[in-house]
Amino acid sequence: MKIKTSKALKNTLLVPVERIQKSIYVIRGRKIILDSDLAELYGVKTKVLNQAVKRNIDRFPEDFMFQLTEEEKNQVVTNCDHLTRLKYSPVLPYAFTEQGIAMLSSVLSSRRAIEINIAIMRVFVHLRQVLADNVALRKKLEEHDEQIKYIFNILGKMLEEPENPKKQIGFLTEMEGHKRRNRPK
Repeated sequence: MKIKTSKALKNTLLVPVERIQKSIYVIRGRKIILDSDLAELYGVKTKVLNQAVKRNIDRFPEDFMFQLTEEEKNQVVTNCDHLTRLKYSPVLPYAFTEQGIAMLSSVLSSRRAIEINIAIMRVFVHLRQVLADNVALRKKLEEHDEQIKYIFNILGKMLEEPENPKKQIGFLTEMEGHKRRNRPK
């Protein structure tokens, strides 16, 4: 899903907004970023990122980070071209929620990690705002839903062929009258 981004947000980011947005997936009903995408954004190897997390595992409860199942991994690999490298990996990737990504800033203390975390948090906030705006729009449409259905119902009826066409009104020319009288019955 491509989302319009404000110039102010674009100007404050170390990496393009689109790159961060492409890394956000919905798994188990939560917006997450996979460990490999985070590692790439932070400029570290996935193994290094996961080691730092494991050294501080108490900071990452299940609602901050979880490991994908084999089925979830296969689904993500199938849907995301840039994750084909995970297809044959024996290791199941970790998924970090927004809170888990925020917690990463206390585990990874490089300047780049801090700046990337700030950028990711801004994108998550922006996405929430876009979704909130869409909810408001949907509510407005639902308020007018009955009126819209009524209009489409009327339009549909106007386009339908009448079941019992009425007799024609008007005069027949001499030629048309001749054709009708001589028509086989």
